[in-house]
Amino acid sequence: MSGFTTRFAPSPTGLLHRGHAYSALTAFTAARAVGGRFILRIEDIDTTRCRPAFEAALLDDLTWLGLSWVQPVQRQSEHMADYHSALQTLCDRGLAYRCFRTRREVAQDVASAPHDRAIAFRSAPLPAKEEADRLARGEAFAWRLSLDAAKVTLGGFKDLVFEEEGSGPEGQRGRIPVDPDYLSDIILARKDVGVAYHLAVTVDDARQGVTHVVRGEDLFEATHIQRLLQALLNLPTPIYRHHALLRGADGVRLAKRHNAETLQSLRAAGVKPETLRRDLGFD
Repeated sequence: MSGFTTRFAPSPTGLLHRGHAYSALTAFTAARAVGGRFILRIEDIDTTRCRPAFEAALLDDLTWLGLSWVQPVQRQSEHMADYHSALQTLCDRGLAYRCFRTRREVAQDVASAPHDRAIAFRSAPLPAKEEADRLARGEAFAWRLSLDAAKVTLGGFKDLVFEEEGSGPEGQRGRIPVDPDYLSDIILARKDVGVAYHLAVTVDDARQGVTHVVRGEDLFEATHIQRLLQALLNLPTPIYRHHALLRGADGVRLAKRHNAETLQSLRAAGVKPETLRRDLGFD
């Protein structure tokens, strides 16, 4: 068996659709082609949206599709201590700060900023007395990554690169420098979830020995901030393979929020798994 390890990491917040099937099959086929490992990771840290029924459904759908994975199934909810340890490391090194701004306030700041990167957000820690007063009043806050502190710690971002074997949305390939325009003072943890997406997946990929991240090109921008977290936490950097997204007849990418046709509905209509695999370009 080769050292190749990849993963498919759905969130149980709805039913899987053809786009999920395409992404899962892409990763599974890549691992199988080289005798590697395929991991199924359930990204269930958002307890406000994740449901056991959706997890059961996605496991059933993936089995029907013909996929198999390293046992046992990995669940993020079982590894909160790992994420809290990583957060504590960032806090201890002065790389994280408490942010008391609401989501609406952040959205207004981003919208008024002189750039076109919707994900960009910059802020700074509050003065110590103001922070203490707001904590004493019990005000909610989120832990955010400080890009200013990260830049000082690393001596800048110019040496940060990642390897892209697939293609970004603009055809990016090869050794990709981390673009500061894609970076943001991202949320690392907040009260309602405990830990946020970027920190969790970065820790997970290292913990699970993922050597190749195979996923849709919609997550290409996320690679830049995850590469930064890898550097700050002294974690290995996988090779990335981003793939094109499946789109409907209207040109819009398939997504849960757009009510994309689910695998369960295809199954109920009598579609066979081999037919779907063939339609998606596999087998």
